[in-house]
Amino acid sequence: MDAQTTLHWLYVALMVGGALLFWSWSRDPKGVPQYEYSIAVMIPIWSALAYLAMAMGQGKTEVAGQVTHYARYADWVVTTPLLLLSLAFTAMYYVPKEKRSTSLLASLVGADVVMIGCGLLADLSENPTARLTWFLCGVGAFFAVLYVLWGPLRQIAAEGGAELGGGYNRLLLFLSVLWVCYPTIWALGPSGLGMLNQTLETALFVAVPFLSKVGFSILDLQFLRGLAPRRAMAA
Repeated sequence: MDAQTTLHWLYVALMVGGALLFWSWSRDPKGVPQYEYSIAVMIPIWSALAYLAMAMGQGKTEVAGQVTHYARYADWVVTTPLLLLSLAFTAMYYVPKEKRSTSLLASLVGADVVMIGCGLLADLSENPTARLTWFLCGVGAFFAVLYVLWGPLRQIAAEGGAELGGGYNRLLLFLSVLWVCYPTIWALGPSGLGMLNQTLETALFVAVPFLSKVGFSILDLQFLRGLAPRRAMAA
């Protein structure tokens, strides 16, 4: 078993462990809505399935002499919108469901899907100009995602009080830093400048997704589990 395959199997195990952790927390929700736990469980399960395919030698193809793991994009197109919804629901925690802005959520998810789609097209492009063009389009969509997170949603969280606003800001900063790593790794890896070899890129695409999926969900749910009882007491 080569190093990349071992890393993929390690990732699968970590994701399964994360899903089991969030399921166990859902048995004692501490006032946190069950849909928060459902999203947290779904993220690592779907991600584990995508990496399971890669661990078994599937979900990849060769383009322009480099291996493109399209299974990663199958992972990201589902899990990243769910992560964004988790963060958005935290920002809107005190907003009644019927008053939550569906257009804002749709814009956030839509920009994210465009970002992932552009990344896939960049990875599948043999022409360097086309590859760069799609990459830059994806970066543009990424900035749109950041605008919604750091603009309207941050304002909504701030209106929920200092505790909610502060918690949202910490989660937002954590996720933003990790998400900046994705295009950076891509640009420095075999699909971009080639400064990172395939094994190092694989290791980074194990560590960063683990932190941004399981790590983020741990921080998010811990924050909400501590916030929920105080919310109930205040009510």
